[in-house]
Parts: sequence; structure tokens; C-alpha cells
Amino acid sequence: MTRTEEFEELRPLLSAIAYRILGSVSEAEDAVQETWLRYQATPTQPTSVKAYLSAVVTRISIDVLRSARRRREQYVGPWFPEPLLTDPYEDPEHSAELADSVSMAALLLLERLTPLERAVFVLREVFGFGFPEIASTVGRSEAACRQLAVRARRHMDAGRPRFEADRKDREELAGRFFDAFREGDVDALRELLAADVQMVGDGGGKAPQLARPLVGTDNVARLLASVAPLFVRVGIAVEPHRVNGQPGAIFRDRDGKVINTMVLDILDGRIQTIRSVINPDKLGHLGPVGDAWAVDREVRQARRS
Repeated sequence: MTRTEEFEELRPLLSAIAYRILGSVSEAEDAVQETWLRYQATPTQPTSVKAYLSAVVTRISIDVLRSARRRREQYVGPWFPEPLLTDPYEDPEHSAELADSVSMAALLLLERLTPLERAVFVLREVFGFGFPEIASTVGRSEAACRQLAVRARRHMDAGRPRFEADRKDREELAGRFFDAFREGDVDALRELLAADVQMVGDGGGKAPQLARPLVGTDNVARLLASVAPLFVRVGIAVEPHRVNGQPGAIFRDRDGKVINTMVLDILDGRIQTIRSVINPDKLGHLGPVGDAWAVDREVRQARRS
């Protein structure tokens, strides 16, 4: 097997590791590409290509994350990970765990960890790497890595997101939600929302977004029901799609360009959180991006007419 073939075989795993550490599709792709360049330049063949490449992409991702954190401190409004439609890495025996680990809620919890804690947690808890491999990867002793893993696990367990156990139930409820949204049916929406439901958007100051999170069944239901008919009038299409392993949707303008993504956290038969990513800088990997400001102006015009 050539080096190119070895690398391509492991690319899904490398991409999955990098995305969970970075929360960014574009930065993960860059990290994987840099890993390939370093592998090409290595004069000797590693004993374990998987261990070598996983270590390299993890180290690169840690360095990128340390730099990114400074930028995120200056971010305008709530920061969410870049939406991921399809996890590049598949493991049928751990599909549920992999999906939950890539959820928006889980990735936001990972943001609270230090870069080293985050990397150790991802390698150990998500992908099952042994502590000897992890220690070699992050340049710490096995004992230190075990301590990092314990701290990371404690933080994650304290706020671990809970989701409806049955994925089929989640998808069915999400379908009812988007049907009610399209129809502007405020009563049907109320029935699907938790009492303390939160709706929040990430526009990064580059797209129209809520000034602050919207909280409560009535507030969220009324807003959704009021904008739905306006969206229809200006040609916005709602395309249900799994986003970060959870039920969600892609919103497209009349030209089919991406305007927004929405993801739903569902528990106990109710929608607990609605998160939207509207920042155009975070949508480019999904296809051509539309002008959310232009859509907003059209919606406002439709509301006045």
C-alpha cells in the first residue's frame, strides 16, 4: 500500500479527531492537510501509521485551538461550532456515542476544557486510544494524561448533554416541529417545546441574529409562527437534515444558497434547545452561501406589506 493509500484510508478518522478538538470543519480540513504534508516529508516509515498520523493531527489541532481561543474571546455574540452534516468517521458499534460526541451541546462543553484536556478526552473517551499512545501524542506522562482525562471527564459529566434515547423518536418529533413551523401553527409548536426552551443564534456580527437568547414556550412558539409565513413569501426553503448528529435543518434562499442551519436538542418528548448558525463564514463548506442580510430586508418588507 502506498503512503497516499494509507493516508486516505485513515483520513476519516483524522478528520473526526480534528473536528472534535477544533469545532471547525475548515480548520479540521487544514489540520488534516498539514498532517499529510508532514507524513510526506517523513524520511522513515512509522511502525504504526495510524498512531503516527493520529498523533500528528492531534498536535496540530492543539496548536490551532490555542490560537483560535484568543479569537473566540473577541467573537461577537454566542459562538457555536461549524455545523457538520456528515461525520467522516463511522463505527457501527459506537454510532450512538460518536453522534452524541459531535453534537453542538457536547462540543460547547468541550470548549470549557483546556486544549490538552480536550485532546486527551477526545482520544480516550471518543476514540478509545490507550494512555501510552495519548502520552506520546501530547508529550506528557501516562500519569499526567490519566489526571487530564479524569478532570476532563468530571467537567463533561457535570454538564453532559442528555438526548432522547430513541433516535427514531427524535426524528419523528423533529418532523412534526418543522411541519408546524412551515404552517406557522403556534399551538402545534407549543406542544413540542419544553417550558424552558431556549432559542439562540450564532451570527458572529456578520448576519442578523437574536439580540439575546429567546426563552420560554410562548416566546419561541410565537416568534417561529410569525416568521414562517414570511419565509414562504420570500422563497426560503426549509430542508430537514441531521446536523451534528442531531435532528435539524438547512435553510436556503430562493436560489438554493445556504442561509442558516438549525439543530434541535430533544429530551423527554420536548425540544429543549434550538441553535442556529447564521454566520456565513461557518457555512461555506455546505455549499454556496446566500446573503442573510438581504433575506432579512425582504422579510421585514414582507411584514410591512
